[in-house]
Amino acid sequence: MKAAILEDNTWLEDAEATIDQLSRDMPEFTADDLRKEMREPANTNWPGMAFANARNKGLIESVASSVSHARTRKYGSLKIWTRRIKEEATS
Repeated sequence: MKAAILEDNTWLEDAEATIDQLSRDMPEFTADDLRKEMREPANTNWPGMAFANARNKGLIESVASSVSHARTRKYGSLKIWTRRIKEEATS
């Protein structure tokens, strides 16, 4: 049964798309917001990887820190993210 879960090869891709949409819909968002929108990841590290990938692509940036309200996260630390506004080149 576990092998079927590990075959979720699109979770990271789907999470990055969801993060992009969250950044368009909300002025600020967190991993808790992603958790509400996505299916469970096969690997607990994947949500952090998805946020790191989105940050590295220049889509989002961290603006503050908070505490998670998700009981499964045991009130752990949580970054607050916002959409990164791309600077336009001046002529």
